[in-house]
Amino acid sequence: MKAFVYIFSILVLFISLDAVDTNYKDLKALKFNDLNAEEKRVIVNKGTEMPYSGKYYKFKKDGTYTCKRCDAPLYKSNSKFDSGCGWPSFDDEIKGAIKRVKDADGRRVEIVCANCDAHLGHVFKGEGYTKKNIRHCVNSISLNFKAVDNQKNKKAYFAGGCFWGVEYHFEKLKGVKSVKSGFMGGTIKNPSYKDVVKGNSGHLEVVEVSYDFSKISYETLAKLFFEIHDPTQKNGQGPDIGSQYLSAIFTSDKKEKEIIAKLINTLSKKGLKIATKVHDKVPFYKAEEYHQDYYKKTGKAPYCHAYVKRF
Repeated sequence: MKAFVYIFSILVLFISLDAVDTNYKDLKALKFNDLNAEEKRVIVNKGTEMPYSGKYYKFKKDGTYTCKRCDAPLYKSNSKFDSGCGWPSFDDEIKGAIKRVKDADGRRVEIVCANCDAHLGHVFKGEGYTKKNIRHCVNSISLNFKAVDNQKNKKAYFAGGCFWGVEYHFEKLKGVKSVKSGFMGGTIKNPSYKDVVKGNSGHLEVVEVSYDFSKISYETLAKLFFEIHDPTQKNGQGPDIGSQYLSAIFTSDKKEKEIIAKLINTLSKKGLKIATKVHDKVPFYKAEEYHQDYYKKTGKAPYCHAYVKRF
């Protein structure tokens, strides 16, 4: 009997070790995102960021908070609340996303990503902040955020000279969610403004227009584009001369191409010799932050873009 118990114990031990080894291998097989030194300090070495310093502490957009280390979804934005503690607070997690681990001090309960064991923060009960009576206190640095996927949103890309002025006019349209200034069409990845103004990178100054197509159509956007700059100018736009200021549209599909072709045909029948080039969509690179919302920041008005009704 003793021999049987001994053999059974050995078998259980091997099974347990095999299970641990399998879990270990699974964790090692996960593809982790690169972390900088501060992210490693918090996420890997279980540190804590300074209170009130994290980017998501007062963040209020709709979407999903994901693990910085492995991108696993952790929290929905509707579970986030302001506890005043200095760190993002949630009163619920996505089912199965969070694992609880007793701290070494035996008092607090650590929360980690169930997928990759990344340190997130701690969980507290009985504080009475919300009806669920629980608070996940999470380091911002442990999180990424994915905005809500709105099926009504699309993006359009227009180059009409200096992107400051093009951005200015598109932002005024109802149904436009955001406009970003950037670069497209060149040979350098992630170009800086200095790279582009040299004139040999091949990039154009472009705006990326995010819009709700249930409220505004691509054709309406394209019409405005042809009406806020001179689409017949071949060497730039207004006083801005150079290859980065040329008129162009980057289309995402056949339907957009057909709309642009129809509008160009309409303008041509009115006697306009359109210089605007039509290209297939290529990667868009956002320009430096000081270029974004330039006229809003400075209080100035566009110097080479003015509305001219053409349709």
